[in-house]
Amino acid sequence: MVIINDTLVSENLNKVHFICDLDKCHGDCCVEGDAGAPLEEDEISIIEDALDEIMPYMTPEGREVVEKTGVFDYDMDGSYVTPLVNNRECAFVYFENGISLCAIEKAWAEGKIDFQKPISCHLYPVRLKQLTSHTAVNYDQWSICNAALLKGKENQVPVYKFLKEPLIRKFGSEWYNQLTVAFEKEK
Repeated sequence: MVIINDTLVSENLNKVHFICDLDKCHGDCCVEGDAGAPLEEDEISIIEDALDEIMPYMTPEGREVVEKTGVFDYDMDGSYVTPLVNNRECAFVYFENGISLCAIEKAWAEGKIDFQKPISCHLYPVRLKQLTSHTAVNYDQWSICNAALLKGKENQVPVYKFLKEPLIRKFGSEWYNQLTVAFEKEK
């Protein structure tokens, strides 16, 4: 475990190799599971404010869910998550060539909004867990991502390098540099 400021980072971010392979997994992490994507409280108002720009990219079913229930729901622990369509895919998913993609990210990529997507989605397969005085930064192993493990291993890219951009987005460049130094020392 690496400790940086108030974070406890799992060694698996360095030991596990990972590169998303959408051609193989089809973005199933946005469709499978028992709840929507975790949302930070401030992300709810950001998504609400950008909803008019996001809606055109959503499926009719996703729009209907959001119009009825709003942009968030609660998981079994009472934490904020994105709502689901038929207890399956995220309401913000759209499908292109058999691949699940994010309507929020599409609106961002086209310059319609300034918010890329929820940080939990950007960080996946890393999950954050708030502890009493620290945030645990853990690798979340899921069979849906087996192709990503193979691709990561072939290219020798550890999780923390694959997720450089979202880790910096969440924790900052200085934090990421400290993580890199700590993991390089292990070699």
